[in-house]
Amino acid sequence: MESEQLFHRGYYRNSYNSITSASSDEELLDGAGVIMDFQTSEDDNLLDGDTAVGTHYTMTNGGSINSSTHLLDLLDEPIPGVGTYDDFHTIDWVREKCKDRERHRRINSKKKESAWEMTKSLYDAWSGWLVVTLTGLASGALAGLIDIAADWMTDLKEGICLSALWYNHEQCCWGSNETTFEERDKCPQWKTWAELIIGQAEGPGSYIMNYIMYIFWALSFAFLAVSLVKVFAPYACGSGIPEIKTILSGFIIRGYLGKWTLMIKTITLVLAVASGLSLGKEGPLVHVACCCGNIFSYLFPKYSTNEAKKREVLSAASAAGVSVAFGAPIGGVLFSLEEVSYYFPLKTLWRSFFAALVAAFVLRSINPFGNSRLVLFYVEYHTPWYLFELFPFILLGVFGGLWGAFFIRANIAWCRRRKSTKFGKYPVLEVIIVAAITAVIAFPNPYTRLNTSELIKELFTDCGPLESSSLCDYRNDMNASKIVDDIPDRPAGVGVYSAIWQLCLALIFKIIMTVFTFGIKVPSGLFIPSMAIGAIAGRIVGIAVEQLAYYHHDWFIFKEWCEVGADCITPGLYAMVGAAACLGGVTRMTVSLVVIVFELTGGLEYIVPLMAAVMTSKWVGDAFGREGIYEAHIRLNGYPFLDAKEEFTHTTLAADVMRPRRNDPPLAVLTQDNMTVDDIENMINETSYNGFPVIMSKESQRLVGFALRRDLTIAIESARKKQEGIVGSSRVCFAQHTPSLPAESPRPLKLRSILDMSPFTVTDHTPMEIVVDIFRKLGLRQCLVTHNGIVLGIITKKNILEHLEQLKQHVDPLAPPWHYNKKRYPPSYGPDGKPRPRFNNVQLNPIDEEREETEEEVHLLNSTTL
Repeated sequence: MESEQLFHRGYYRNSYNSITSASSDEELLDGAGVIMDFQTSEDDNLLDGDTAVGTHYTMTNGGSINSSTHLLDLLDEPIPGVGTYDDFHTIDWVREKCKDRERHRRINSKKKESAWEMTKSLYDAWSGWLVVTLTGLASGALAGLIDIAADWMTDLKEGICLSALWYNHEQCCWGSNETTFEERDKCPQWKTWAELIIGQAEGPGSYIMNYIMYIFWALSFAFLAVSLVKVFAPYACGSGIPEIKTILSGFIIRGYLGKWTLMIKTITLVLAVASGLSLGKEGPLVHVACCCGNIFSYLFPKYSTNEAKKREVLSAASAAGVSVAFGAPIGGVLFSLEEVSYYFPLKTLWRSFFAALVAAFVLRSINPFGNSRLVLFYVEYHTPWYLFELFPFILLGVFGGLWGAFFIRANIAWCRRRKSTKFGKYPVLEVIIVAAITAVIAFPNPYTRLNTSELIKELFTDCGPLESSSLCDYRNDMNASKIVDDIPDRPAGVGVYSAIWQLCLALIFKIIMTVFTFGIKVPSGLFIPSMAIGAIAGRIVGIAVEQLAYYHHDWFIFKEWCEVGADCITPGLYAMVGAAACLGGVTRMTVSLVVIVFELTGGLEYIVPLMAAVMTSKWVGDAFGREGIYEAHIRLNGYPFLDAKEEFTHTTLAADVMRPRRNDPPLAVLTQDNMTVDDIENMINETSYNGFPVIMSKESQRLVGFALRRDLTIAIESARKKQEGIVGSSRVCFAQHTPSLPAESPRPLKLRSILDMSPFTVTDHTPMEIVVDIFRKLGLRQCLVTHNGIVLGIITKKNILEHLEQLKQHVDPLAPPWHYNKKRYPPSYGPDGKPRPRFNNVQLNPIDEEREETEEEVHLLNSTTL
């Protein structure tokens, strides 16, 4: 409601970005984990976050339709490029919203003129549903392809199917008549590498040969993946979720969602998963789906020419990505709403649901796992949980929170170390070393040798009469006369105890390797490794509780509900709860995570244990730091992201944050009719600011409007080419009426059309709590600070982020409230009318401004352009 009032009152504005040099952009790319040049390529028209040069934009700067500052009022034709955005800049959400409203009004006003205009109106109305349908279809098809290829290449490390080379191990043995129940994984058609190379199926020689071939294939897949990423698409590395969160908040990263990134990420994701690294494909699938949504949005002008509308498609695409990653359509919608989306209107909710539905339907039609399910580890339990079990479930939640806090700190420390040392300059060597260590340690342990998804499936599965896993090696009751689904609790056998030791070693291995793997220069997701760690810990706890209930069933905690010979404890349920707790501890997801895991298992009655464990893990993790892993990586890379979940509790004022500060150069401003073209071009060349306040004159300092650097440059270049008489000495006029000039003066240049007549302003005494809230809810890039209409300075998104980081590091938490000694502060302005230098109304620890930065320090946004 407040934003609607602002629209009607005329708060339509352009935006301001602080521009840095080309070297700072390179530093930002390096912070994002990529190295690439800035030469444009033939794909830029598709990869750009903006439309190509030549696209005509119309926009309003006033609050009404008939605003006198319409772009077409004073020019014969629109200026190509005005209203677009540079790379590594933030969009102006309000301006984009105004552009969409004007487009919608124009279409509605013409739809009754002819049948063709009515058809165009219907096409525009249905374009949103068409683009999310195409995104869902492509996401489901690519996810099925990735699942099938990853399973085949994972089994390729151990052997090959001679009867059909494209079959994986399980498919190869489906049609074999020689397969026995006890050895269901062995069949004559499947040959290990030892059998093919040295002709031995058993013995030390066979083991060593299989060991060598396992390492060889793992290194080959890892090397090929990192090489493709480095050469063709540097943006294809990582999970992509931190960058997608930043893009959805309004940041432009050209090429991150382009077709080259999509193609290379799809191929290298298969290679990375098949290499056996401690990573998953679920996070990168969100990136893949968003690439599909971005590419398809260029087919529809409604989305290709409006960055805010395009982000609605990306929100729906992220829901489709989680839908195919976990087989959880509803969880995908909630994930998009809770975790990644910055602007999520109601119609985006509907379209996200539809995109997730289409993607899940396509994946189910492909049936990549051959089990008529959307995911590999779909399980169903038949035993209810009991009230006493909430205690071990909460303990698993505590473990998940501790693991999440440890992982975030350790991984961020390692990534910071990588960025600040020479080791980060050799990404291929790092991937090879990590893959070699992983393969050497993983092969001897059957639980680490397994594909991580297969491991989770085995840990989730309840022990039935047909299970042959060592986790189900219980001592059977010889008096049992029939096979039933619910097997009573039994004493653990030798195989179970052996499996527990192997799982403990696997747990340590997964914890260590996941810290060093997440962030390397290959596609790497975090969902599956975190779930595997929690599933291992949960299965161990479940077996322990099961044996405790069997041997001490007469204890009061078991006596009421666990009788002798009853099936009381389900260890697989503990694995599921532990998986959810560890994933929640790392990502700090709550509602969407519970729904995702619920859709994985298909059991309604286990929601309460999941909720208890997930909330406990979040509380424990928040005790050590409120940031999730994605927010931590956003801050590490220096992306301009204002987290809506973070509360601003400090008491500074707008005057404390605005620029210029004391000892800074004065604010660069333009006058409305006293400057020439040469004056403006010199100011643009001598400064790095991305926008300039326009004032009436140097004497009055009264604010007239705001002009963007990019729009000024484009407008002047266009005027020189298309208008006769425009020279360097031509007077530039931002006023509505051109002042009288001598007859011999050159033709003036009228630029009122590119001037934002209603830039967002706050007074110097506005609390920063309100300013931060305005930036978050309206998507501002900058606001001007005034006093009685006189421009004092400017606050950009970058300034706010730097201020938040400074307060986070140096503010005394016991600082008194701002009104505690309010009367002791001097007036804001001295007798001469000039503003006094102000200090923060909070207690700041002394900071040595002249000390040199060490190599290991990472300063927020030192290379980011807003």
